[in-house]
Amino acid sequence: MVDFENITTQLAGICSRVGSYIRQEYQNFSSSKVEVKGIRDTVSYVDKESERQLVEYIKPLIPAAGFITEEGTEKSKGEVYNWIIDPLDGTTNFVHRIPVFSISVALLRNEELVVAVVYEINQNECFSAWKGGGAYLNGERIHVSDNRLFEEALIGTGLPFREFEKLNPYIEVLKSVMQRTRGVRRIGSAAVDLAYTACGRFDAFFEQYLMNYDMAAGILLVKEAGGVVHDFDGSGGMLTKGNIVAGNPTLGTALLTEIKKHF
Repeated sequence: MVDFENITTQLAGICSRVGSYIRQEYQNFSSSKVEVKGIRDTVSYVDKESERQLVEYIKPLIPAAGFITEEGTEKSKGEVYNWIIDPLDGTTNFVHRIPVFSISVALLRNEELVVAVVYEINQNECFSAWKGGGAYLNGERIHVSDNRLFEEALIGTGLPFREFEKLNPYIEVLKSVMQRTRGVRRIGSAAVDLAYTACGRFDAFFEQYLMNYDMAAGILLVKEAGGVVHDFDGSGGMLTKGNIVAGNPTLGTALLTEIKKHF
């Protein structure tokens, strides 16, 4: 039987170790070392090396587990367990020397998220959770915000950078949220956005067209912190559909209601 609490503790240490490598490379990184995967989608040797290290260090934790990785370092499929890895969420921030980027790792048991770590590198903040065990920041228990008033809410989001045919509905939601809340923030790392939602810094968060590795760990963090997470249609299909709305039970639901008016 897999001990998810122990696995989470070991995974947090691994992410901190790899995070030290990323932090060191960040000091002298040159934009000339950037590769372009697609329009508005970049990658660097730091992403690739970080992923290689993560896969190497994580493999012994559950030898039979497979991997779903952003950069394709490991593509093995596990029958029961699969790791979902984003080695550097916020690459654009990293490249442009904006100090907000993270490592995001989650473990799937069949189709259920059971372990999560988001390590925000520059703040040295390790967010972790395991199924039924709660959510934590550097070992201290965290919870979603207890704010119930939309007009006092701070909302996180990510600006669309692909599939612009649905840009107008997003703009309508953004316009409404800007007018009705305390403010909106765009950090540039969905994993960090969700971690901040889990610990109550954001009251709610929404974004379109994310990949599963962008949000898998963050989904479990929010849920274990007492929050709600939905696809834009109110279902639980975030990992496959790529749209997500999350928050405390009151404001996450209120934001979902607003989104449904436009999508």
